[in-house]
Amino acid sequence: MKVEGSQIRIHFKDADLGLKSRDGEALKGFAIAGADKRFVWANARIDGDGDGDGQTIVVSSEQVASPVAVRYAYMENPPTNLVSNDNLPVGPFRTDDW
Repeated sequence: MKVEGSQIRIHFKDADLGLKSRDGEALKGFAIAGADKRFVWANARIDGDGDGDGQTIVVSSEQVASPVAVRYAYMENPPTNLVSNDNLPVGPFRTDDW
């Protein structure tokens, strides 16, 4: 991950096939936190060309001006829709160790 101002960019090591929303809707299941360690639901979008080398997820929230961590699908039965172009689901992850 890389903090870029008020957003965090997530790089995926094994996303060679690209990423997409399973249902064509906005990405779901992302949360973001600042130094206060309080997570809020976040906006997330796929960025890049999907050639297996440049595609990332950009995560942000108006409630977090200086983010430090992102979590995806990190709760019991969360709403999620991020998949690879082969429709394999992206598993839960976190960038923090709190």
